[in-house]
Amino acid sequence: MRIYPAKPVKVYFYATCLVDMFDPEAGLDAITLLEQQGIEVIFIEKQTCCGQPAYSSGYDKEAKQVAQSQMDLFTENWPVVVLSGSCGGMMHHHYRRLFKDDENQAHVDTFCDRVFEMTEFLVNVCRVKLNDKGESTSVVMHTSCAARREMNVHVTATQLLTQLDNVEIREQAYESECCGFGGTFAVRHPNISQAMVEDKTRHLSDTQASEFVSADWGCLLNINGALEYQGKPMRGRHLASFLLERTGGK
Repeated sequence: MRIYPAKPVKVYFYATCLVDMFDPEAGLDAITLLEQQGIEVIFIEKQTCCGQPAYSSGYDKEAKQVAQSQMDLFTENWPVVVLSGSCGGMMHHHYRRLFKDDENQAHVDTFCDRVFEMTEFLVNVCRVKLNDKGESTSVVMHTSCAARREMNVHVTATQLLTQLDNVEIREQAYESECCGFGGTFAVRHPNISQAMVEDKTRHLSDTQASEFVSADWGCLLNINGALEYQGKPMRGRHLASFLLERTGGK
């Protein structure tokens, strides 16, 4: 079981490539949520990819170089809050494997211990209490594979939603199944990826929820694209944006 620290004064914020490119507002919303907890948020503008696409494609040498470049940016002993279970899993777990038996292994382990996915940080470190100010609505949650199976933060994401008194959480069939994105998986295996996302969009739509939310923008990109292509009205947004709106922060 992971041991969580006391709430810090400062944190680093790791936005992820997809948020930076497709939904920077979600990154700003997450920063606001952290600042509302009295935390100073430090954003390093030189941050880039976490290295997961290279790592998942078998390019360990290149992934290790990217990982090192990212670790070199976050020099102070502050938590690194990551806006994705997928990138969080890469940085918390797989950096250790990339640097196994390396002379810098101890330094890498220390860095990895400082990495937290956003929802687990809000729940287990900040002990956040949310006050729902929105109208009654319904949502269905989609959790990425890495968030569920590597970071084990699907529970904390749901815990945040359950604090919202006016939000009905609907459950989808086969909730734990992958949406078919998987980073480079969708590129290497497009037919399989398409079949998987078609299943996912059907299960989400069958709930008849007003919208779906996810804490991983890779999944949002994949599922929203499929929903639009299929002509279905449901759309998803990042959990950080949903939480901030519900609590009157935007």
